[in-house]
Amino acid sequence: MSILANKIDFAVVLSVKNANPNGDPLNGNRPRETYDGYGEISDVCIKRKIRNRLLDMGLPVFVQSDDKRTDSFKSLRERADSIEELKKEKDPEKFAQIACKTWIDVRSFGQVFAFRGEDVSVGVRGPVSIHPAFSVQPIDISSIKITKSVNSVTGDKKSPDTMGMKHTVPFGVYVFYGSINCQLAEKTGFAEEDAEYIHKALITLFENDCSSARPDGSMEVCRVYWWKHNCKSGQYSSAKVHRTLHVKPKEGKRIPSGGLPFRLDDYYDITVDSLDGLTPDVYNGI
Repeated sequence: MSILANKIDFAVVLSVKNANPNGDPLNGNRPRETYDGYGEISDVCIKRKIRNRLLDMGLPVFVQSDDKRTDSFKSLRERADSIEELKKEKDPEKFAQIACKTWIDVRSFGQVFAFRGEDVSVGVRGPVSIHPAFSVQPIDISSIKITKSVNSVTGDKKSPDTMGMKHTVPFGVYVFYGSINCQLAEKTGFAEEDAEYIHKALITLFENDCSSARPDGSMEVCRVYWWKHNCKSGQYSSAKVHRTLHVKPKEGKRIPSGGLPFRLDDYYDITVDSLDGLTPDVYNGI
């Protein structure tokens, strides 16, 4: 595989309808929002979904969640120790090289290998950086009371009708950005083929991601913009490239309530400013 030789910037526009895109455990699992009321999806949440998609593609992933685990290892240390070369290697630089060669998420996002009982930790800086996603407009949060119909434990003194809460965003459009750095790609061995896997994962971000909080079809990737520069350092800064994308609500248009189906283009204007010599590859999911 050839090492990535062209810097890449990307942006993803996604929609949320009657779903909780990323619950905040410190706030009763309500959808995350900023102090100004804009919806937020953490970069950690987005990377988790990308890792899950890479697993679905049959690729080796180091940081696996319990519900998506494809092997028998119950911890990161067990997974790392399963590689004999890593278990024996004491040189941090060689350790990092073996880990990057073994797992695509390590050579993509980086990883800190710090286990209890080890004298030295190993840190890997990955070339793929991802920003948190923020909604285009302030979000509304709908909260409903729910009950469970049976006690969790025999003899529980609480009634079977114990109350709980469920929170959703009726509708929201979110945008997040990212980039892939060639200098760091050289260090981790991140290849052109790996970049295509990341691209595909972004397009299919919500496949096999359904839950009671995110029913199938409630979250959708609407657009993916993929800017591939003609050199390692990039023709323009990532900030300038990202600023070319504009997602604005159309004046006088009101999003239909009640979960009615509609096209995003009917209610939002999505435009991209042109940059000389740099044209994005565009996935249009709507």
